[in-house]
Amino acid sequence: MSTTKNLILDEFKPISSSQTAEFQENGHILIRDVLDKETVEHFREVIGKAADKHNEEKRKLEDRDTYGKAFLQIMNLWRVDQDVKRFVTAKRFAKIAAELLGVENVRLYHDQALFKEAGGGPTPWHQDQNYWPLDTNNTITMWMPLVDIPNAEMGMLTFATGSHKENNVSDIIISDESEKTFSDYVKEKNFSISQPAYMNAGDATFHYGYTIHNAPGNSSEKMRAVMTIIYYADGAKVTESKHKWQENDRQQWLMGKEAGSLADSEINPVLL
Repeated sequence: MSTTKNLILDEFKPISSSQTAEFQENGHILIRDVLDKETVEHFREVIGKAADKHNEEKRKLEDRDTYGKAFLQIMNLWRVDQDVKRFVTAKRFAKIAAELLGVENVRLYHDQALFKEAGGGPTPWHQDQNYWPLDTNNTITMWMPLVDIPNAEMGMLTFATGSHKENNVSDIIISDESEKTFSDYVKEKNFSISQPAYMNAGDATFHYGYTIHNAPGNSSEKMRAVMTIIYYADGAKVTESKHKWQENDRQQWLMGKEAGSLADSEINPVLL
């Protein structure tokens, strides 16, 4: 990777106080041009190759359940590929996350390559943070397309604005059941639904862990290649697992750190 791309990843992109206020009020925000075209094209190739190498989903699309049809999901690629590690641990992204949360520093929870295939199904309504055994609401996900998403029909991320203020609505994990439960809840609470008209490769949305969100299926003929990175405020502690999914996360993404201890395992580095 060129020195130029290294510099871009470590160079801070200023975030205004109005952007921080918008994020904290709405629970999500779209930020344009987080990466330039040349850099994102480089990492599209890097991440795509790593995802192909480590993808364990071998079933045909029609043979999968709703979750499996929603996307190919490959996690913690930063642990197995040095080029991907440069992307995932970029100070540029971490600084935006910290400023939006209003904290001094963030730690990495994990990355996720989310590749929604042509013809891939919708991603059900859900909250991310009901998977995470953490004692803070200062959690945030960056969702960055590595390809242009010209319209909603390619699988655009969609948010229920203000829903993060309700904290944990349900412990139901992403599924047909979560689609119904959260869809009913969003209608009951009359949340405004927000969705970018388009996103260019290198743009990014950021959302709180408790922001309810979904995505339509991909009706285009192209792969919707997206890289996501999850962060939480430095100083957060591990909580008792409320269900098996949180226990899975505690073991896998927090290296089995005990409840009450700092969430500071070696795979959760401070990024600033």
